[in-house]
Amino acid sequence: MGSFHVGGEPKSLQGKPLMQATLAVGGVPVTMDPNGDYVIGQMYAQYFLGGDGRRPPILFWHGGGLTGACWETTPDDRRGWVEDFLLDGWDIYLCDAVERGRSGYAPIPDVWPAPISQTAASLFVRFRIGHAETNTTLENLAGHAFPGSQFPARQFTQFMRQVVPRWSHTDEQIMAAYHALLRRIGRRSIIVCHSQGGMFGLRSAMEAPDAVTAVVALEPASVPLEKARQLGYSTPTLIVLGDYIDTDTRWPRIRDRIMQFAAEFPCVQVLSLPEIGIKGNSHMLMMDKNNMEISGKVRDWLYGMAGADSARP
Repeated sequence: MGSFHVGGEPKSLQGKPLMQATLAVGGVPVTMDPNGDYVIGQMYAQYFLGGDGRRPPILFWHGGGLTGACWETTPDDRRGWVEDFLLDGWDIYLCDAVERGRSGYAPIPDVWPAPISQTAASLFVRFRIGHAETNTTLENLAGHAFPGSQFPARQFTQFMRQVVPRWSHTDEQIMAAYHALLRRIGRRSIIVCHSQGGMFGLRSAMEAPDAVTAVVALEPASVPLEKARQLGYSTPTLIVLGDYIDTDTRWPRIRDRIMQFAAEFPCVQVLSLPEIGIKGNSHMLMMDKNNMEISGKVRDWLYGMAGADSARP
């Protein structure tokens, strides 16, 4: 196990005024010169290599406002997908996308404008955990969970502790860093991605098809359908959808686009959990109470996928 950073590019600032800063409480002020060179757009990756090398590595890519921590464990301290796949003999790479978590962000306001922050109530509703008014307090959200919800709603405060700000203009920097990761690994890989990360996983399969052997997209928030039509798409892909989609104004439109993608490209399979009797799942499928059941469904698909070279242990 270990870690590294990939991607990024030098950025130079000139003509900025000097400023005074105190770097520690009670410390001596120091003159700071912001002029000079920086590196921005880099990405942090962690690896856990426990397999025998016969299978493609698994790359876990998170969604918007989150970091790779969402794959590590659940808000109520159950096993996450990283451990589950690692125990099943897969090599794992876990990422914090550009401008998130340990990747850091560009400390230059005129290069990286202010980020978007999301309230607890807005995420509770958008991630289809339950219905709540925008002014519902954090401690009262659990009482608004959908009956039968699989998300551990009583630990929603714990979930909010891992939510981070996000930027809305950095897609190309994020994509460039993911391509750098694929080059660094140097092996055809399986991308397991979620929400905003779904678009990056699907784009990677389109833009670097020789580096991606399969994509598993948990509720991708966007499907680059036009790019797929332009570049073609032949990567085996599983898209997993949870429950309560029709309770939201946005998610039915996302689902329609996903179904259109699957209709146009035979390599794409959609697994709607409610349609196979698995009900109550939120947008945070890897954290829901039945996350191990869903992980098992994903691994069953990977075992059966042609070309995965991944015989069940």
